[in-house]
Amino acid sequence: MRFAFFLFALAVSARAALPDLKVADDHRHLATADGKPFFLLGDTAWELFHRLTREEADLYLKNRAGKGFNTILAVALAEHEFDQPNAYGEMPLENNDPTKPREAYFQHVDWIVNKAESLGLYTAMLPTWGDKWNKKWGKGPEIFTPENAATYCEWLAKRYKDKPIIWILGGDRSVDNDAQRAIIRAMAAGLKKGDGGRHLITFHPKGGANSSDYWPDEPWLDFHMFQSGHAQRAKANYDMNAKNLALPALKPTLDGEPCYEDHPVRGLMKDKKPTEWFDDYDVRRAAWWSVLSGACGHVYGTHSIWQFHDLRKRKAQTDARTPWQQALDLPGAAQMGVMKKFMEGLDWTKLRRDDSFLLNSYSGTNPPMCAVATDGSFVVVYVPDAQTTSIAPDFSKLSFKPADMEAISMDPATGKPMGHLTVTSGILLFGAASEWKDAPGQVIGRTKDWVFLLRKKKS
Repeated sequence: MRFAFFLFALAVSARAALPDLKVADDHRHLATADGKPFFLLGDTAWELFHRLTREEADLYLKNRAGKGFNTILAVALAEHEFDQPNAYGEMPLENNDPTKPREAYFQHVDWIVNKAESLGLYTAMLPTWGDKWNKKWGKGPEIFTPENAATYCEWLAKRYKDKPIIWILGGDRSVDNDAQRAIIRAMAAGLKKGDGGRHLITFHPKGGANSSDYWPDEPWLDFHMFQSGHAQRAKANYDMNAKNLALPALKPTLDGEPCYEDHPVRGLMKDKKPTEWFDDYDVRRAAWWSVLSGACGHVYGTHSIWQFHDLRKRKAQTDARTPWQQALDLPGAAQMGVMKKFMEGLDWTKLRRDDSFLLNSYSGTNPPMCAVATDGSFVVVYVPDAQTTSIAPDFSKLSFKPADMEAISMDPATGKPMGHLTVTSGILLFGAASEWKDAPGQVIGRTKDWVFLLRKKKS
């Protein structure tokens, strides 16, 4: 048994450390320290450090690594049950004093960060949830000042200086006054001092908001993050990307909290009760829209997993309905891995959103999203509407002739070829909705979306 444990420890220690991350030279993407493009695929696990045992964390992290995620978002000072100890009876701070973090609590955080690293996962860590510096809602308490914020964040950054970390400030809050602005700047300064600027920093805002609303050109902010949120279906997160990519100080952009799978659609609730829930199609559409409109990756979420919903231990927050162990395998999570694998199979950093590539006229809230390589060598088109059966590309934007084009279709839910694809008189035709059937007589409706890759045929 001891020998087996020794071999396991040796294998873990022999694993190459995850490389540091940086902003790529084009200021639109992230990259590893040696310049390799990094497609960030994150999962929101806000309460991971506070609520799970090590055995439970191991189950969660292995599941996410197996599905293709490379980044886990979690909060050091949690939103819920902050006044309660973690799974091992430990509180994070002595008397809620940020200058007095408790070693036993952070040893558990250490264990999770190390386990994530051993599985190839970066930890995107929020030093605190937003209610600890802006109790506009939530439980609080507000415990931060600029002075103790700098001290706490410097301590935290020193502790994880040599770990694969991304720092996220904010925590679902707006910046409403100069006092709050001073706290966030002090946190950023503390992080920079503690790790020597080794790790990237971003800001997670409230629902419907964008980090650039508060920090359009802040020197400490390495990439922008927005929260397209849970209020409505078909939220135009591509417009939030467009805002960030049009700023004079160009920085990468990311939808850090889109609609969560199995979350109620807030705008469709009646009498404060859910009537409709976001499903895998909703989260898949948000992902493809965002990535093809210029995001440096994507963050997925499941409503039961961010809070690790378990009625045997605690009541549900905000209408969670699925035990988190079951929610691990909701279909949307695996579909994020399909998208990441597809993108990484291309020179995806060349892609730029180009609505003009499609000559068709589209209206409404469910448009196709198109991205063309900067050298015209390939195009990716996402079509979310089952009723759309053709597109008219502007082939003049391509570096090859239409006769030399290879048109590949993919089911973004499975990664499998879709078929039913022809090019006639400059029009790309694909199967009508009536041709898609799960079973005899059962037609797939709104949830049948397509991805197209147009490129030059291989000689």
